[in-house]
Amino acid sequence: MKKALLSVLVVFGAYFLYEAFTPGQHDALASCLTEKGAVMYGTDWCPHCQNQKRAFGKSFRLIDYVNCDIERAACEAAGVRGYPTWVIGEKRFEGEQPLQVLASAAGCRP
Repeated sequence: MKKALLSVLVVFGAYFLYEAFTPGQHDALASCLTEKGAVMYGTDWCPHCQNQKRAFGKSFRLIDYVNCDIERAACEAAGVRGYPTWVIGEKRFEGEQPLQVLASAAGCRP
């Protein structure tokens, strides 16, 4: 029993280490957006926010994301009226956005 449990823990540990240290497909874009000050405002329950996160895949971890369920005041201060909302400089994009649109708005490569 202990050996089986240990084996399971080793497999899960290896998987999590692999996920943590392998780059995502859109890491360069996500890093560039963050460096340029782009912010995505959304919620966990919003299906459009989930679609936007899926578009980035694991690279979404590099995006400056404000969860409006948790940080309501920040979202109100930013004038967020719908989800997701991207703010890139003086530009505002509401709803799901193609990665190319976000890249172009921030001056990043897609």
